[in-house]
Amino acid sequence: MQDLGDPSLYVNRETSMLAFNQRVLEQALDPDTPLLERLKFLFIVSRNMDEFFEIRVANIKRQMNFGSQSKPLDGSTFEALLDTMREKARAMISNEYRILNESLLPLLAQENVVFIDKAGWRESELAWLSDFFHNEIQPIMTPVGLDLAHPFPRLINKSLNFILALSGKDAFGRDSGLAIVHAPRSVPRVIRLPKVENEPQYRFVLLTDIIEHFAEQLFPGMTVEGCYQFRLTRDSDLNLVEESIEDLPRALQVELLSRRYGEEVRLEIVTNCPEHIVDFLLQKTNLSKQDTYRVDGPVNVHRMMALYQMIDFPNLKYPPMEPRIPEKIMHYRNLFNYLQEKRELLLHHPFESFQPVIDFVRQAAADSNVLAIKQTLYRTGSNSPLVKALIDAARAGKEVTAVVELRARFDEEDNIALANQLQEAGALVVYGVLGYKTHAKMTLIARREEGLLKRYAHLGTGNYHPDNAKLYTDISLFTADPEITEDVHMVFQQLTGMGKAVKLKKIFHAPFNLGKQLISWIKHEAELAQKGLPARIIMKMNALTDPLIIRHLYEASQAGVKVDLIVRGMCCLRPGVPGVSDNITVSSVVGRFLEHSRVFYFQNEGTPKVFAASADMMERNLHHRVELCFPIEQPHLAERLAKETLFNYLDDNRKRYIMKENGEYERVQNDAPPHDAQATLLEKYTG
Repeated sequence: MQDLGDPSLYVNRETSMLAFNQRVLEQALDPDTPLLERLKFLFIVSRNMDEFFEIRVANIKRQMNFGSQSKPLDGSTFEALLDTMREKARAMISNEYRILNESLLPLLAQENVVFIDKAGWRESELAWLSDFFHNEIQPIMTPVGLDLAHPFPRLINKSLNFILALSGKDAFGRDSGLAIVHAPRSVPRVIRLPKVENEPQYRFVLLTDIIEHFAEQLFPGMTVEGCYQFRLTRDSDLNLVEESIEDLPRALQVELLSRRYGEEVRLEIVTNCPEHIVDFLLQKTNLSKQDTYRVDGPVNVHRMMALYQMIDFPNLKYPPMEPRIPEKIMHYRNLFNYLQEKRELLLHHPFESFQPVIDFVRQAAADSNVLAIKQTLYRTGSNSPLVKALIDAARAGKEVTAVVELRARFDEEDNIALANQLQEAGALVVYGVLGYKTHAKMTLIARREEGLLKRYAHLGTGNYHPDNAKLYTDISLFTADPEITEDVHMVFQQLTGMGKAVKLKKIFHAPFNLGKQLISWIKHEAELAQKGLPARIIMKMNALTDPLIIRHLYEASQAGVKVDLIVRGMCCLRPGVPGVSDNITVSSVVGRFLEHSRVFYFQNEGTPKVFAASADMMERNLHHRVELCFPIEQPHLAERLAKETLFNYLDDNRKRYIMKENGEYERVQNDAPPHDAQATLLEKYTG
């Protein structure tokens, strides 16, 4: 029997992440998707690739520099992996610009949305753009001529910059030949030209074209021989040694300032920049030729995302969606009354509204019978209605506890501000446990009813972020189950106090027993299969990279268990390997909404066990984060959840991809009647 630790059985997580971005990029070519949505998919890939370099490439480089002895899961060396990442990333970025220039922009032009480049500017447009440059751009620009007194400036991460080749001498007799111009971040990257009769309704000019055209006016009396846009991407991971920190918010604020100036990992520069200027930039930024990415268009293409809101053509966008509030709860004065009678409520976002989650906390804040509210906050948004409700509750004299995860990547600054607001209102704010991010999504409310204290809880797979709840698929469970609410109470107690880990009654939680319990259920299905009984596992998640979970899924497959995995992004398991994973399929669905719900199904001899969770199957989630996995116990709710989030997606033949043994993906195509999982849910709940 093959050794299940053999590196050849595992896909590298970094290349798997690139494969996910490739699937997203393919949506930009889908003729069934509205045109502006296709453009949006392309911008999302551009943003994702920025983060890929800021975090993943930077991490590999860091491990190489430190001489790390560990190896990627697939057994490759860091050097070989970095070469592969660069090669695949370069091909994807090149394809991204090809799609933009050769497909999307021409299609937009057919829809009366045009981009006018410098060669196409007429006198009237030149006059308007000249005024715009002199009034809106030039006054806030600071050109830097490079010489001994003006060394190469330290450029902010992902900022738009230009390097100019100059000839002639300035007023002081200087003739260094090179200058740097930083584009102000406050100026939009896409500028709409005034309307002109009998011209396309939307006419746009890129900021890069304006600066390139008028650059000579920044250097009076000198000649600009060339002006080339470029951008540096830097290591953006925070370097916190938590054991030595006395004040986490203050330490984070210091680190956030340094994030702008981390080590360089990528140079993006336009295709027409001469090689000697590229060499100069590489020398000044400590990068190599391999770190250079030539682009045929704006180097910060994701900043064009503003177009989506600027263009008012509804036919080029997805039809508006109004998430439904379940009619069954509208007959009750509040959610407490509903839960007293029905005990549990399950919501499937974004098809069902996130508003009941907000109302749950708002009602608690205004209810004189509510004594205490506890909530975890990972990502909530800078103007969160939930935080406002917690502030109102604290000001009303209720006991409010907020476990704010300050280390939520790229949301650190917002979370520090929210924590300060809560503290000023009188809430108890804690920052979880050092070394373990609090990623669990839970709210606990204590209410006095007929002289007794009763608890209510909300548990979710997604963040308490109303905007994300319109874009991500997630699950919410409201419950009055005394054992589950007691479990939630104990988890909060662990986060705010100290003590040994306690055994919970119904909830699994990381870093203590979640991984072990999932493995236990996987092994249980394997034992059933070995006895000749039907056995099946279906798991839906964002990522599967934990080698121990993968190994047990391989063993389950070898035992005869049918295993279906629905993995949005990274997946290190190889399906279809003879004698190892013959019984495993891996699917990935990319559609209008970002798949974010985590749902686990075990057939369990015909009495299925169904769970929802905040955790993905990654080592960081199972061993280095606080996560919850909660059961859906009412049979009709468990059946509904499995049908909507699992079987519905496995039937998708429009937006689903199947992973092949070699780690590549191909889109599902068959002769079955068309079935789009997300569209089916949209029709069911909002149609």
